Formats: sequence, C-alpha cells, structure tokens
Amino acid sequence: MTPAARIQSVIDLLQKTGASRIPMDGTVGDYMRGRRFIGGKDRAAIVERLYAITRAHARLGWWLAQKGAGDTPRTRTIAWLTLGEGLKADTIANLFDGSRYGAPALSEAEESLARMLENHTIDHPDMPDSNRAECPPQWESRLRARFGVDFEKEMAAMIPPATLDLRVNVRRLSREDAAASLKKDGVKTVPTPYSPWGLRAENKAFLSKTKAFTKGLIEIQDEGSQLIAFLCGAQPGIQVLDYCAGAGGKTLAIAAAMNNKGRIIACDIDAGRLTKGRVRFKRAGVNDIIETRPLSDEKNRKWLRRQKGTFDVTLVDAPCSGTGTWRRNPDLRWRAFGPSLEELLTTQAEIMDKAAKTVKPGGRFVYATCSLLTEENEDQVTAFREKNQDFDIIDVSSLIPSLGSGPFMRLSSARHGTDGFFAAVLQKKA
Repeated sequence: MTPAARIQSVIDLLQKTGASRIPMDGTVGDYMRGRRFIGGKDRAAIVERLYAITRAHARLGWWLAQKGAGDTPRTRTIAWLTLGEGLKADTIANLFDGSRYGAPALSEAEESLARMLENHTIDHPDMPDSNRAECPPQWESRLRARFGVDFEKEMAAMIPPATLDLRVNVRRLSREDAAASLKKDGVKTVPTPYSPWGLRAENKAFLSKTKAFTKGLIEIQDEGSQLIAFLCGAQPGIQVLDYCAGAGGKTLAIAAAMNNKGRIIACDIDAGRLTKGRVRFKRAGVNDIIETRPLSDEKNRKWLRRQKGTFDVTLVDAPCSGTGTWRRNPDLRWRAFGPSLEELLTTQAEIMDKAAKTVKPGGRFVYATCSLLTEENEDQVTAFREKNQDFDIIDVSSLIPSLGSGPFMRLSSARHGTDGFFAAVLQKKA
C-alpha cells in the first residue's frame, strides 16, 4: 500500500468504529478480513495509527475546538499527524495525494488547520487536566474520588498501550527456563514484579513463532489477571469453580497451580467463549481436570443450584464496566457497548449471592473485577457481607505482601504497571 492508502484506511476505520455497535477490535477485524490484499506490515501500521488517534481522543477534540475546525475522521487524522507524529503541513498535503486508493487532497480549510497546528505538541498548558488525562466526563467525578491528588497521574498512565505480559505454565517448566526459551526465539523478557508466574516482554514479540507459545508453555495474560488467579490459593487435589470463566485465562492459571490434579468447573453465560477456552486447555495440557458448563443451558443452571457447599475455591471475575482495561481498549473510554453501570451493579450482586452458596465451610471466595469504580468493588463486597455474615475478609497484603494494598487488591497502571484490577478474598467460616 502507498502511504496515502494507509491514511485513507485509517480514516475509513475511524468512520466505521464511530458508527459501530461493537468494540473497535472487532470492527478492525471485520475490516481486514474483507481486504485480504492488505499486507501484514500495512495492517500493523494502519492499526497502530488508528489506536494512537483513539488514545488521543479528548486532546484532539480540544485542539479542533480551539482552532474552530469541524470534528471528523479526516480532521482528527490531520491533527494527529501534526500533533502526535510531528509532520509538517507540506508533508501531510503530500500524503493526501488524491491517488486511486489514497486519501483525497486537502481542502483549503484542512490545509489551514495543518498549518495552525504545526510546531505544537498534543498537550497544551491551557488544556483541562481531564482532557490531558483522557478521562471521560461520565466517569470523572468517580475517578477523582477514587484517586484524589493522583487522578491525573493515574489516568495518564492508562493512555499508552499495555505491556505484553506472559504467564508461564509452571507445571511444565520454570519461569527461568521459559525466559531462556523465549530468548532463543528472539523475545527478551524480565520477570513480572508481583506475579511469581509472569514474564514481561521487553521488545515487540511475535509469539506465534516461538516454541514456548506453540507448545502451550506460556499464555498471554496481564500480570494483574495472573494475581487474581494467584489469590485463589489453588492447591493440587482441590475442587474449584470459576463462575465467570470467559475464554479461560484464569482457569488455565489455576489449573497450572493445581499441577493438573483435582477438578475445575469453568462456567460462563457465553458458550462460545468457553468453546475457545477448551482449545487453550488442551494446548496447555490441563484439559483432563477442567469441565466446562455454559450457563446458557438450563440443565447447567439446575446443576449449579445443587452445588451448595461443594467447592474449596469459588472465583467470580464479575462482568463490569471495564474501566481498568482502557490501556488495551481505548475506545471503551468513550463508548459503552454493554449494560449500564446500574444494570451491572445488580448483576454483580446477584452473581455473588449465587456463587457464594457453592463455597464449602472453610473454603475461599474470590470476587474480582477489571474496574476502577468503588461501586463495583468495595461497595459490592460491603453489601455482600451485610447479607452473608458467615464470610470473613482475608487481608490481601498477607497473601501478596509486596502489593501493600491493605485488605483488598487495588491494582492500577501508575502504581503497579498492570491493568486496573480489584480483588477481595473471603473465607467461609468453618
């Protein structure tokens, strides 16, 4: 593709994602599948620029308003090329060359915009801190209350892309041996600071070409997600219920900690995600102890109601607002694709009440979200304990002392270098 054609693809995708009812990664996937002629390097360049523009959504909007320009996919792209990539107006005019597949030539107003933005950077002293921090208005008051004086620092830490974290299948090899194997295949890593199972890639990694990935020796998993599985305290021979298993990332981590001995039931309302999980379970060599039960099936819901006091550990990684995942999903800052917060709070409370019944006396109940909002986290745990006084809170700092986070795990990108996660560990009285 020509540089002009890449620019036009970015503009097309900005238009499509703005009108789409699904998250951006799905829209991009659909777009690329319909254009097999776009090569790998071109795809990577297009997607990288698209995500960069999305990560600068509020700041680009501020600049366009300051310059009196219309806010369109084209003007956002022009603004990003000047403010984010430092291109001069003449260079941008050459990129918009009007070629067959390229972006049409700049209008007089667009060329004027590019010249007005020359020699500026994406941030500006007059810009409100909420714009600099890329904080959506609907969450601002809650997040200011959550982070206090660290609000801007915490929000700014969620603007760059997430690190590439890997979880080692410690049942099959050590973290050190996994790092050595990856290094042979050109992937440099360092140990994650908190998870004993994790490695963090230092460079761009093409994992599909590594022995460690193809053999199921590693999985891509944010360190925070690994820590939720670690808090389950799974041991060989126990019974575990992963109530909201999704595609099975935490299920895999728990199975490895159990050394493939015991029993894990992976449930989810989405049968398709569980099906994808089964492929991962087999590749990791832990499918023998994992049973999947889609809760979209009435017989599985009936089965679940009969499991009172059955499990040593029950994990609820609850559906939530996803405010902790903005590094990976920058479009989620600005567009909601699922239930409202009020609906989510009701669902979370219902799931907690149902799942808690499956915990045996002396067993562990772990509630987790990828949310930064107090309503979905601490408030839910408080409300749950008011109704279920036979559960005591286990101080997370006693399980992972290096976190120093008090009774709950509250991870953030600025403090811990992870996605934003919350976890509470409760124990049912014997």
